[in-house]
Amino acid sequence: MFKSKVIGFLVFFILIDLYTWQGVKMLIKNTSDQTKRWVAAIYWGYSISLVLLFAVMRIIHIQMEPGVMRFIASLVFSIFIIKIIWILFLILDDVIRVFKWFARDLKDTKTVGFESNSNQSGVSRLAFLNYLGLGAAAVFFSTALWGVVKGAHNYVVRRRKLNIQLLPSEFEGLKIVQISDIHCGSFWDRKAVERGIDLINAQKADLVFFTGDLVNDTATEARGWISAFKKIQAPLGVFSILGNHDYGDYVSWESAKAKQENFELMLQNHKDLGWNLLLDESHMVERNGKKLGIIGVQNWSEKGKFPKYGDLEKAYAQAAGADIKLLLSHDPSHWRAQVLGHKPDINVQFSGHTHGMQFGIDTRFYRWSPIKYLYKEWMDLYSEGTQSLYVNRGFGYLGYPGRMGIYPEITVFTLTKRA
Repeated sequence: MFKSKVIGFLVFFILIDLYTWQGVKMLIKNTSDQTKRWVAAIYWGYSISLVLLFAVMRIIHIQMEPGVMRFIASLVFSIFIIKIIWILFLILDDVIRVFKWFARDLKDTKTVGFESNSNQSGVSRLAFLNYLGLGAAAVFFSTALWGVVKGAHNYVVRRRKLNIQLLPSEFEGLKIVQISDIHCGSFWDRKAVERGIDLINAQKADLVFFTGDLVNDTATEARGWISAFKKIQAPLGVFSILGNHDYGDYVSWESAKAKQENFELMLQNHKDLGWNLLLDESHMVERNGKKLGIIGVQNWSEKGKFPKYGDLEKAYAQAAGADIKLLLSHDPSHWRAQVLGHKPDINVQFSGHTHGMQFGIDTRFYRWSPIKYLYKEWMDLYSEGTQSLYVNRGFGYLGYPGRMGIYPEITVFTLTKRA
């Protein structure tokens, strides 16, 4: 079953290459034979090498360093998207050609309907659509490149008021900063990241929440970043939780012991950062006898492909007696599944996970990303009744080493009593 899926993917990949090759041939049709041979060798050499690499890795399970694999995956994905965009225009051309063929057949004429007549100026429609498709792909590639160079570390400070019913006056105006999805293993510009850390501290928050995914795959990715991120401090503490990437689930470990050692190193990372890691537990902040409960759960997702490690009941029980309750839970699908309506005294849930897919439209008047078709709550603030959810856009990036339209986020919340 597994091998049949692999074969099916490889066939699909080859078909994409065959289709795109038709467009490439149009581009080089007026070049020399030597140029055509070189282009063919490069095009098919890349494609065949990629197919063989994928087949070998998936069938006989050869492992690569995560960083190397991620770089290859990003490059392959970018080229694949360019091909798909180009193919859309080639498909449109084929649809037009089919209609032209039927029209010619019905009229019983020998005229080749699609090509421009010899006495007409301009290029044929095939060439026009081919160049148009290539142009669209080039625009996408240029935008993606800009998203790496400029978008990856274009940190945006977003300010939100959290209106909480029955908020004690002791917590009126309390300032909380949330960051999420750091993904240390993806960083490629240390100075830029450190500027982002300085920006976090410049907000002078009372509390800082980190809502999971410190790394991509292994706990060792964070070791070189401890000195940088431990600079994040707040008078009432920095509180953190684990995300789906923090358990080592996306690595083929040689033994269960190796995976456990990785998890123990992850716990040590949070200690070395000076962060209060909440593993299905709660912490109380008290002012003049009034209590704010910070509830932190391990990763729990309503989506089947992500783990359900978290135990909300256990953590929630420890917050009994809190006047307000704030929940840290990495995956936003947790809110609707176990919080909204189920735990009505949890005032706000803070999540991340989606990154806004690092691609989309993010304006004051309109927001869109492909991730919205997978997650009902995927970015920014949502409220129903007296409960709210905030989905942070993430501090880092994963896979694609940049951001297009949806930029890394530092969120500043101010607590205020709902009128």
